[in-house]
Amino acid sequence: MSGKIGFIPTMGGLHLGHLSLVKKSIQECNHTVVSLFVNNKQFSPDEDFKKYPRDVERDSAALKALSVDVLFLPDGDEIYPKGFSTYVEETRLALGLEGVSRPHFFKGVLTVVLKLFNIVQPDVVYFGKKDIQQLKLVQKMVQDLNLQIKVVPVSTVREEGGLAMSSRNKYLSQEDLSALGIIYSSLEGAQKSVQRGERKSSAIQRGIENALLGVSGIRIDYIEVSDYKTLKKIKTIDRDVIISLAVVLKGVRLIDNIEIKI
Repeated sequence: MSGKIGFIPTMGGLHLGHLSLVKKSIQECNHTVVSLFVNNKQFSPDEDFKKYPRDVERDSAALKALSVDVLFLPDGDEIYPKGFSTYVEETRLALGLEGVSRPHFFKGVLTVVLKLFNIVQPDVVYFGKKDIQQLKLVQKMVQDLNLQIKVVPVSTVREEGGLAMSSRNKYLSQEDLSALGIIYSSLEGAQKSVQRGERKSSAIQRGIENALLGVSGIRIDYIEVSDYKTLKKIKTIDRDVIISLAVVLKGVRLIDNIEIKI
């Protein structure tokens, strides 16, 4: 294909967040490619690989309606042929946040993303800010491995109540979705506290925790205040930060974040 190629790698289960990436690519590029591949290498044995939302017909129809140029549907053997043993690992940004609870995760993500980049050969790729650590890891891989690809971050798209859109939201009831609006409102509350002068990360974390525990049955995995560039946790908010969190409700793991400029 001649002209600029935009690419959005996905695991399917498409929602308006994915489609916002697609629309941006269509606006900015001559051609848009979307892949659907549920990557088993980023799931641990106790995670939801087998029940992860899969509806290729629905996803294909949504992409066709947007006039996507190419839908790439590789199978597992195509991406990971027999005897596959080469992986991509990042050793700094991947250590905290999701990397603590899911140490296998980013090795699987970066490996499949690099393989897809090599197959599709895009000029521009689009990733959502909801998965902020993933976004930063892809940016680092592109930089470190001298890939001639531009990585474009795209703002998080949210449900009516504020919950970040995710393929796993399908596991939750409408009542759950409404109650979980507290996730983002707690982050917005933390942002306001920082803007009013609060500088202790511990105080910010306590405020978010107190808000989240108002949801019955919720389990908090982590709430972290991190340096915007390095993702290292900080005790004092004296620079630009990202406040990130992960929670579990009814077996569904949800993540979100907010960027705060000082």
